[in-house]
Amino acid sequence: MAKADPLLFNPRTYDPAHFDPETRRLLRATVDWFEERGKRRLIEDYRSRAWLADFLAFAGKEGLFATFLTPAADGDGHADKRWDTARIAALNEILGFYGLDYWYAWQVTILGLGPVWQSENAAARTRAAELLDQGEVFAFGLSEKTHGADIYSTDMLLTPDGEGGFRATGSKYYIGNGNAAGLVSVFGRRTDIEGPDGYVFFAADSRHPAYHLVKNVVDSSKFVSEFRLADYPVRAEDVLHTGRAAFDAALNTVNVGKFNLCTASIGICEHAMYEAVTHAHNRILYGRPVTAFPHVRRELTDAYVRLVGMKLFSDRAVDYFRSAGPDDRRYLLFNPMTKMKVTTEGEKVVDLMWDVIAAKGFEKDNYFGQAAVEIRSLPKLEGTVHVNLALILKFLRNHLLEPAGYEPVPTRLDAADDAFLFRQGPARGLGSIRFHDWRTAFDAYAHLPNVGRLREQADALCAFVTTAAPDEAQSRDLDLLLSVGQLFALVVHGQLILEQARLTELDEDVLDELCAVLVRDFSAHAVELHGKDSATEAQQRWALGAVRRPVVDEGRSARVWERVEALSGAYEMAP
Repeated sequence: MAKADPLLFNPRTYDPAHFDPETRRLLRATVDWFEERGKRRLIEDYRSRAWLADFLAFAGKEGLFATFLTPAADGDGHADKRWDTARIAALNEILGFYGLDYWYAWQVTILGLGPVWQSENAAARTRAAELLDQGEVFAFGLSEKTHGADIYSTDMLLTPDGEGGFRATGSKYYIGNGNAAGLVSVFGRRTDIEGPDGYVFFAADSRHPAYHLVKNVVDSSKFVSEFRLADYPVRAEDVLHTGRAAFDAALNTVNVGKFNLCTASIGICEHAMYEAVTHAHNRILYGRPVTAFPHVRRELTDAYVRLVGMKLFSDRAVDYFRSAGPDDRRYLLFNPMTKMKVTTEGEKVVDLMWDVIAAKGFEKDNYFGQAAVEIRSLPKLEGTVHVNLALILKFLRNHLLEPAGYEPVPTRLDAADDAFLFRQGPARGLGSIRFHDWRTAFDAYAHLPNVGRLREQADALCAFVTTAAPDEAQSRDLDLLLSVGQLFALVVHGQLILEQARLTELDEDVLDELCAVLVRDFSAHAVELHGKDSATEAQQRWALGAVRRPVVDEGRSARVWERVEALSGAYEMAP
């Protein structure tokens, strides 16, 4: 049997021993459920768009969602119930590995719970905890067909009923689990109050007669619903938030939920990589294995190190998420980074492998064809790449140029409840958030040649901000700004990768090979900036001056290739 790579998830060898016994049992039980079910059934249910009733029955029987998604304060003394981002991330990866439909039902349950766990409505919180214990799923009724997720423009209207409640009428669109949710957190506005003071978040039941399920708006096992409320009775005990607190609950829920996209993307890439490397290494072309060709080795090696980088960044971001508080909101940068950067890296990983396996990627008996479709969706959920890049740009100057003193954040795998995520407070003040010095992570690996090259580019970006930053007119040119955002994102990406590499004593060959890829990426984005219509002469000169060639080391590349080659036959899902 091939030796398992310790950097990648492998169901054959998976043992999450770093978690408490119940978490370990539930994660392993989930893996075993999928493996016992087998690849044929997995693929057939994907192709036939079957609803996930059997998976949800398993999750309900095991208490999976109830254990992982009930905060300790609402767990009625249950020792294993808590909101623990580290183990939530682990389950994201497993569900992504077997199919995004399974992950999606879990993900939109998380979103649906967000407004509830942020609410001071004790009755609603108790009801949600009971529904979780019963194995129910949840939904997040925010977006609408006409307005998308533009919460300033909601047409879900609530008319006061004179008894402390409302009658709600309106439609929601693109709402996951809307066909089956025991509780749907619905965002709307009152008809008697103008402006943000009229916002309301309330709890609805998809089984109520006034809740009309229109259709599934996607061709998938994921039930992404359109539903309509027609004079739906909203009792006082159903109201979760009113006024500006409802607006904050919407944004803060997305803060919690979009973090899950990165680890789902990782799981998809891992499963696809086992298939791709195994196929390529065992296919003979012109008398040689496909993996004997230099371009194939480069593409598969690039895919592998990019995937490792995705995992390193996401694992380290977990630590900042879990250590967040009113005086440390650095997670508000690292969160859109996981959503935007890690998921787009996932697309690159799959594309690189698909270039190698070519037509094999279309075959109906493989997981890869499913992965190639599903990996596209994650950059487009919970805000587009462009929306999250624009958000990241808000932190650029403070992060690059004005570091503040913080105690180092440790690895956070402890069995603690991440209670702050449900009391994040007002969704504003991003410009005041400060960060620790990014240079420290780079300095720790200054002896690695490609870390040094990436550091040169990061220093160059600091010079750009101080000497050639976009002027007032350019600050309205989002096309140009997004190129700057991509350059900044690479610095942040590299920083957390290097921090996690230090904490986990990552093989330095793998790290330097990964940084060679990031140096190429930075150069490519610099050239893109150079070509922008509105780039000034100074910006054009800077862009070409920031281009660097990675340091080539054939021995290092060969050693990393050996790790990739060893993935051949390391895992095949049970038939």
